[in-house]
Amino acid sequence: MRHLKALGIKFVITSIVLFSILPIFLTAGLGEILFMSILLTGIAYLIGDLFLLSRFGYFIAAAADFALVTLSVWILSIVFIGNGPSILAAALSTGFGIAISEAIFHIYMKEKVLTDTEDHLGNFRRMQMQTEIAEEENIHDLKRKPKKNKHN
Repeated sequence: MRHLKALGIKFVITSIVLFSILPIFLTAGLGEILFMSILLTGIAYLIGDLFLLSRFGYFIAAAADFALVTLSVWILSIVFIGNGPSILAAALSTGFGIAISEAIFHIYMKEKVLTDTEDHLGNFRRMQMQTEIAEEENIHDLKRKPKKNKHN
C-alpha cells in the first residue's frame, strides 16, 4: 500500500511537470503527455526510487532521474511528436523540473515508504565491507615450509 501511494504521488508530480513544461516547447497533445507521464513514472520509480535511492543516496538518485527523464522525454518526443529544434530544450527543462521535485520526493520515500530493512539492506551493500585476516604474515613462507605427509 505504501508503494501504491508513492506511485500515485510520483505520477501526480511527473504529470504536473510534463503538463507545465512540454506545451511551452512542443505541440504535444493531452494523450501524448499522459502516456509519457505514465511511462516515466513507472521507469523512474523502479530505477531511481527503489534501486538507486536505497543503495546510493539522494544525490545519485536525483542525478539519475535527471538523466533518465531527459533522455526519455527526448526520445519519446521524437517518436510521438516529431523532430524539431526545441525538443532538446524541452527535454532538458523537463529533466531539471523532475530532478528538483524528485529531490523532495526522495525525502518522503526514505522516511515513509522504504522500510528499515529495505534501507538497511542498501546501506549494508554499500558501506559495511570487511576484509579477511589470515594467520600467515608472509605468503612466501608457505612455499618454504615443508609439507606434512599424511602417511608418515
